[in-house]
Amino acid sequence: MLMSVAAIVLGLAVLVWSADRFVDGASATARYAGMPPLLIGMVIVGFGTSAPEIVVSIISALEGNPGLALGNAYGSNIANIGLILGVTALISPIAVQSRVLRKELPILLLLTLLSLSLVWNGWLGRTDAVVLLVVFVLLMAWSIRRGLQDGHDPMAGEQEQELNENQMSLKQALFWLLAGLVLLIVSSRILVWGAVNVAQAFGVSDLIIGLTIVAIGTSLPELASSIAAIRKNEHDLAIGNVIGSNLFNTLAVVGLAGVIHPLEVVPEVINRDFVVMIALTLSLFVLGFGFRGRPGRINRFEGAFLLAVYLAYTGWLAGNVITAA
Repeated sequence: MLMSVAAIVLGLAVLVWSADRFVDGASATARYAGMPPLLIGMVIVGFGTSAPEIVVSIISALEGNPGLALGNAYGSNIANIGLILGVTALISPIAVQSRVLRKELPILLLLTLLSLSLVWNGWLGRTDAVVLLVVFVLLMAWSIRRGLQDGHDPMAGEQEQELNENQMSLKQALFWLLAGLVLLIVSSRILVWGAVNVAQAFGVSDLIIGLTIVAIGTSLPELASSIAAIRKNEHDLAIGNVIGSNLFNTLAVVGLAGVIHPLEVVPEVINRDFVVMIALTLSLFVLGFGFRGRPGRINRFEGAFLLAVYLAYTGWLAGNVITAA
């Protein structure tokens, strides 16, 4: 048991550290390749901060633990909005000025509902997973096109500033890109092994472990990125990390896991986890989109509300585990 707990702690620590190095290397490499800063922020950073969820879910699916894969993806979405944006807004209110992000907020809500429709029958087959991946590819194509058109979007300036503060040579960028990827895979394998063993020892489902311990751990890169961005007054990057990560989780992470291993979706996922995820996504849309010409904004009171919802949800999960025991 102690070895399994140690594997979770070590796996999460290396996972978070390697994800950060991977994002830095990928962003610098993309800049040397001539990619516009806005696209780096939307695509490269969005993918990079979701790399832990992607690798963990792929390994979980390959090893026959679909509940862990699904719990990791949806639990991370819930943590991204409730925990990360809640804590970030408590530190400093978040203003949403980017036109691109405001257009992605309703898309995130619609795609969350699409995902629900695909798993409503309690099963995510390979055909459903392919649908998610096709939508993901189309979304990426739209984002790239939109990013090229909106080169002067406020988020582009924030990403440019971030890249200037983290300059590295091409050789260094390629090294951290590859080293970060290798460490991501190794640490994810260790984490999955420890998580499955702990779930079996305590008699809880790997879904619950995925929704809690693993989801929080794989969301730590987004938490660190959002707090760092808000301290630098880069509000759009802070919320952009969350929107991008949730889009990747909903489409790419679940899609890849479903293609590898069709996923059984237990009723609790639909009746409990999806309800919370949709409610938080709807709250983010209402708060972040802005209406009547006013920019979106998440103030401290609203951040406290998001955090309270997340804590109540986590308490709900803990209560279910205690009751079942």
